[in-house]
Amino acid sequence: MRLPRLRLLAAASAVAAALALVPAAAVAESPTPFYPGYIISDDSFFNPDAMTAGQVQHFLDDRSCRPKDDSPCLSDFRMDSPAQPASKERCTAMPAKKGERASSIIVRVAKACTISPRVLLVLLQKEQSLLTAPSASGYQKATGYACPDTAACDARYFGFFNQVYRAAWQFREYTVHPGDWRYKVGANSIQYHPDATCGASTVTILNQATANLYNYTPYQPNDATLKAPKGEGGDCAAYGNLNFSRLYSAWFGTPLAVRYTGFVEDCMVYRSGFGCPQVTPLKP
Repeated sequence: MRLPRLRLLAAASAVAAALALVPAAAVAESPTPFYPGYIISDDSFFNPDAMTAGQVQHFLDDRSCRPKDDSPCLSDFRMDSPAQPASKERCTAMPAKKGERASSIIVRVAKACTISPRVLLVLLQKEQSLLTAPSASGYQKATGYACPDTAACDARYFGFFNQVYRAAWQFREYTVHPGDWRYKVGANSIQYHPDATCGASTVTILNQATANLYNYTPYQPNDATLKAPKGEGGDCAAYGNLNFSRLYSAWFGTPLAVRYTGFVEDCMVYRSGFGCPQVTPLKP
């Protein structure tokens, strides 16, 4: 769920919190402990080259998929993708494409907005179970973008491409304007549930990627939720960010991984969300 921007209210990009309250289904226990202040490394969150379109397609083909209605599995989904103009500091321009596979959309958006395609895959499952139990409604609200828990979804942002693009755009917005959003690197009071009476505690957020996840889904699991990750966490259970961690770990290994260690340039591991500048070779 996206919270109001501090310098400019932009209600159109709030994210549904309802699915943050239920446990992820059919996911193996995560071997990575859940650290509320460090859910995912910047390198794992922002690396747009983590998977190719072919690798994403193979990954989707391998999922056990049982649609809830006549909708196709994500591995078979195609659509005409609209063109997107460049959004300064957030995403580069994207040309339109006819009959584009979901795998291609995910990777093109990831590259345009400097977000890992793995993060987008996990988000699609976390929000709508789209990889394993797709539905027409799930495709319309694929990433939960513009679906606040206090109002109806904004239909202007319906559709698979719109949802994937806007979620990635939103993550970049949090990254390039971190001071405009509620959750930042440092000490933050984070609730356990949308119901404020369930309480909150101080979480020291260690990196921008984790701050992004809390701005998108602003709850942490309480002790009861952590002890019952498959459900029955009680009336104050909120599973959103725990589900993200568990899904990522089950599919791709620890979300805390960093490709290069030691003394390397920050941009080589996307520290704070920014990669190294692209150098264009001189033409003769």
